[in-house]
Amino acid sequence: MAELHLHIEGTLQPELIFALAERNGIELPYADLDELRSRYEFTDLQSFLDLYYANMAVLRTEQDFADMTRDYLARASAGGVRHVEVMMDPQAHVSRGVPLETCVNGVASALATSEEEFGVSTLLIAAFLRDLPEDDALEVLEQLLAMNAPIAGIGLDSAEVGNPPSKFVRLYQRAAEAGLHRIAHAGEEGPASYITDSLDLLGVERIDHGIRCMEDAALVERLANEQVPLTVCPLSNVRLRAVDTLADHPLPAMLSAGLNVSVNSDDPAYFGGYVDDNFVQLRAVLGLTAAEQSRLAANSIRSSFASDARKAELLGEVRAWEAAAAEA
Repeated sequence: MAELHLHIEGTLQPELIFALAERNGIELPYADLDELRSRYEFTDLQSFLDLYYANMAVLRTEQDFADMTRDYLARASAGGVRHVEVMMDPQAHVSRGVPLETCVNGVASALATSEEEFGVSTLLIAAFLRDLPEDDALEVLEQLLAMNAPIAGIGLDSAEVGNPPSKFVRLYQRAAEAGLHRIAHAGEEGPASYITDSLDLLGVERIDHGIRCMEDAALVERLANEQVPLTVCPLSNVRLRAVDTLADHPLPAMLSAGLNVSVNSDDPAYFGGYVDDNFVQLRAVLGLTAAEQSRLAANSIRSSFASDARKAELLGEVRAWEAAAAEA
């Protein structure tokens, strides 16, 4: 399967936070691992973001970024991920004095060897913070282009409510001119109209989250007809109170409506699970079948920006898994 909705900063496990803090001489506001873990109960997206950004303070050097990325790749590979499109938040690092080259080169150095080291092909996506001004995002994008950063596309994340897609039209036009892929978070906390605007105003090729599309029948029909990829993150949705419980999750209804959905982990260190953990819970709570798992995995691969050859290879693996599951 492919993982298409993954924030590399959201893979920063508590143990690594403490290890990097010690390496960099940073005093953490937590007495120990248990105190840090106790803060992982979130009431909404913003309560998560506050902790997420605070913990980034331990990321200072290229080695820090590389270690974080390599830890994620090892865990993802063990969970059956074969291709991943990694989002990183350059503005969150530049704003605290970390040079752009440091964060980009650190993550990219680990991604460069991921296929031979972990059997996982990768692409890097620069995600921009929607609660900051568009001019700030444009400035960072120009810097990324000037340094020939190895990014395949751009994304849009952070606080969705009050920061509509219309705020970032110029950013996405510039990315299109540069030949970059375009994705955006929409319809998680924000309304279904943000999904429509992301498609029509920003020209995105993929929607991250998108669960609130189910509130708009015409939009559901459009998404099904156009097979717009929706990168759904079930455990994340529950932890951030976008849905009350996993049993209430709209994923089964989205599949029934013919939507092109995939299952992803979002920020696995914070939300209680990697991709394979999401599937375990979906099987246990929603009764996800082997055929549905296969469909979700195939959707993830077809919705990726991997090469046609890589997609064909991975789709072959999905078919082989499905055949084996049918015989079991």
